[in-house]
Amino acid sequence: MTQRTNRIVILGGGFGGLYTALRLSQLPWESTQKPEIVLVDQSDRFLFSPLLYELLTGELQTWEIAPPFAELLQGTGIRFYQAVVSGIDIDQQRVHLQDGPEISYDRLVLALGGETPLDLVSGATSYAFPFRTIPDVYRLEERLRVLEESDADKIRVAIVGAGYSGVELACKLADRLGERGRFRLIELSDQILRTSPDFNREAAKKALEARGIFIDLETNVESIAQDTISLEYKNQVDTIPVDLVIWTVGTRVTPVVRSLPLKQNQRGQITATATLQVLDHPEIFALGDLVDCVDAQGQQVPATAQAAFQQADYTAWNIWASLTNRPLLPFQYQKLGEMLALGVDSATLTGLGIKLEGPLAYLARRLAYLYRLPTFDHQLRVGFNWLVRPIIETLSQ
Repeated sequence: MTQRTNRIVILGGGFGGLYTALRLSQLPWESTQKPEIVLVDQSDRFLFSPLLYELLTGELQTWEIAPPFAELLQGTGIRFYQAVVSGIDIDQQRVHLQDGPEISYDRLVLALGGETPLDLVSGATSYAFPFRTIPDVYRLEERLRVLEESDADKIRVAIVGAGYSGVELACKLADRLGERGRFRLIELSDQILRTSPDFNREAAKKALEARGIFIDLETNVESIAQDTISLEYKNQVDTIPVDLVIWTVGTRVTPVVRSLPLKQNQRGQITATATLQVLDHPEIFALGDLVDCVDAQGQQVPATAQAAFQQADYTAWNIWASLTNRPLLPFQYQKLGEMLALGVDSATLTGLGIKLEGPLAYLARRLAYLYRLPTFDHQLRVGFNWLVRPIIETLSQ
């Protein structure tokens, strides 16, 4: 009697999901134990999100930071479905796909990431541009092109949120628009980059100041209209003309995850153990933006790409261990530092005892991210392109 093949279903093809799938395919399975690995994502492309900003300045091309899953999964044996997850039945251990098959699982990985909540402020859903996905970039690019081709003397841009995304966007767009750009960076708290190391925060302040970007601290967005934004500061509301509003604040867990009968925190994140298994459901693993967990040392794990990248290794190992009767490993988060792009050809970097800013930090950031790209083949193609592109551009001038 042949043993039934186990099926691992991974929902979400971001850092957590894709890297878990790739790692699982590389682990030393015995031929009789090798499971079926299924990856589901609503997009046909993986997105290396920390480099998304470089698309707006033309420093990088879409294929470099968003390769198709079909290309990345070639030769791995991983089956890919491009589909929206419409429901998960954790009792029957089944995943329902919109306009697709129903898939049963023996192990489930929840790595669906988050969404940008635009319904927090009146008018944001209609008039603000989120910045999280490739379609978001295309929509923003189209709006920028219209503004750049207009007769307007100045292009007035408001960016809501002075965290990593807001600061990086402000610097990149200021470099793109040059003298025509008029920028406001709007932050509810009393400082930019609240969770950043002091060195990075100070470097960012200098970069913003050098580009003439106005910072509204302790300021709340009251509402957004087609060509205005209303800001509340110390109980006083000012309505300011604006051509473009970009929303970078907040992450919301997807509705399909929020609706699951699993223990969740106030933000809808699923509670997991240090082995990244969901409470009372050891067959379900959770990682990335949608998980609330502490690691082996008891430190809260942040919802960052760096954390998801590290969790993927442990998730893959622990699934393998659970199916091959080996001990599971508690996750140990290593804070490797923080890197921010501060415009074209400039960045800041703090970590592992190193502090850098300027072009050298920009190069270090690029190399670190090149190493993090998902497959060796893709690293080679991108790395080669980064080497030859400046030479081709020089020769064509």
